[in-house]
Amino acid sequence: MASYLILTPPGAPSRSEVSDRYRDETRFIRDGFSWTVFLFPTLWMLFHRLWLHAIAAFLLQGIALELMRQPGFFAAGAALLLGLHILAALEGPHALSDRLVGRGWKLSNLVSAHDLATAEEIHFSQLEQEAGQDIHPKNWDIPATNTNSSRPGPSFGLPGYDGGR
Repeated sequence: MASYLILTPPGAPSRSEVSDRYRDETRFIRDGFSWTVFLFPTLWMLFHRLWLHAIAAFLLQGIALELMRQPGFFAAGAALLLGLHILAALEGPHALSDRLVGRGWKLSNLVSAHDLATAEEIHFSQLEQEAGQDIHPKNWDIPATNTNSSRPGPSFGLPGYDGGR
């Protein structure tokens, strides 16, 4: 099962307003290994505007290919190339989400699902359920703190904090 990071753009409608605009602008990013990034790391990074990552990947691929051409360094070049592709496939989606968060997008949820359609269904059904709930309950049932006189203090022998110094 995969995890999906759910990001909303700056200025998007609030979560309580599950509208078509909110559904269209919400972005789901699969957090995990990506075969597309593994096969085409530099192109994927350029497509997603990860400019510095793409430049670094391009340079490292060039160094790896040059090492592979040199006698006796084929294994080192192949290991560097394979390592670069694996690293890009594992960390590429995370770099994309970091770039979006840096541009003002908000991480609104994290959903575990088998595929993108299921992740969308889970996320939007949670929002519809939250919108239907009354967030201002009539009766607040707040238990009194430590009403048991046989065992004063916090449980498990941990020190309590009552707000004082």
